[in-house]
Amino acid sequence: MIKDHDLNEREALVLDAVIRTFVETAAPAASRTLAHRYELGVSPATIRNTMSDLTRKGYLSQPHASAGRMPTDKAYRYYVDTLMRPGKLTPEETGRIEAALWLSRTVEERLLARAVKALSVVTQELGVGLAPRMEEGILEKIDLVGVSRDRMLIVLALRSGPVRTIFVEGERADSDAALDSVAGFLNERLAGQTLREIRETYRDRLAEAPAEHADLLNIFLEQADGLFAPRPPAGDDVVLGPTAGLAAQPEFADREHLRSLLQLTEQRDLLAEALRDRRADGIVISIGGEHAVAPLVDFSMVTAEYEMGSVHGTIGVIGPTRMPYDRMVSLVEYTARLLSTLAPGD
Repeated sequence: MIKDHDLNEREALVLDAVIRTFVETAAPAASRTLAHRYELGVSPATIRNTMSDLTRKGYLSQPHASAGRMPTDKAYRYYVDTLMRPGKLTPEETGRIEAALWLSRTVEERLLARAVKALSVVTQELGVGLAPRMEEGILEKIDLVGVSRDRMLIVLALRSGPVRTIFVEGERADSDAALDSVAGFLNERLAGQTLREIRETYRDRLAEAPAEHADLLNIFLEQADGLFAPRPPAGDDVVLGPTAGLAAQPEFADREHLRSLLQLTEQRDLLAEALRDRRADGIVISIGGEHAVAPLVDFSMVTAEYEMGSVHGTIGVIGPTRMPYDRMVSLVEYTARLLSTLAPGD
């Protein structure tokens, strides 16, 4: 059960009790409190000695001499790696998330935004999402749609996933047959490739284009870099939920910590960087000082990947290190799975 940690069974039990108490109360835990709340099978004096050992090993800290003990980042890491069991979700929790997603299941951007908002409300943490990585999407089809004589809509449909559209200006062909002909040529040369592959090779793939409708094809080529761009500008693909629930937690009662929360929400480019680095199967949990991005060192993040056809995004929550990780894991995992199920194209 123990993974490369130096705790014996009693120390693990006491550490688990300290963490659960601190998560529930936001106050340092004393030995008598633990003896009263949990059946640890030992006296308060033994618990106190064990807590002292845990402090020496770096798992607990003591704000001042007369106070109880608080978990450190090292303690939370031990807990999520070794002691934690995913929590069981209540019908109310799953119902609120399901209701939010079903209301907007036909539009992927709105679907992600509502999923993030639902997570914020249900968890009382800060919901966060990263839009799908479009560059990994496989192109299913290109359509050219005439809107007016000097305006055209280019539609990129990704396999079982999102659609990217762009309006372009420029005199277009007179007939829908010409639009269909150029679209057919584009699909013959580009469909079935990822947007990344297309972005890197489309000039070579389209080099031997037929002379007919060359002007129309040139209009497409002028927009190609934007159409096949890997992602929106830095931070624009990050979705954040409301901060009210998180801001109401005891950690943010003083202005300094509240300011750190507000600064975090304003640095979406850094959040985007942190979320892109978390790609992995299953749940990813990072705690406090484990973050490479400075604004996150006072927070923990629990995330999971979701799928929209052939592309993937990330959804999760950010909160203080004093968070109920077992419940967060279950809620994030459930939301990611539901988001994948309801994504357009499935």
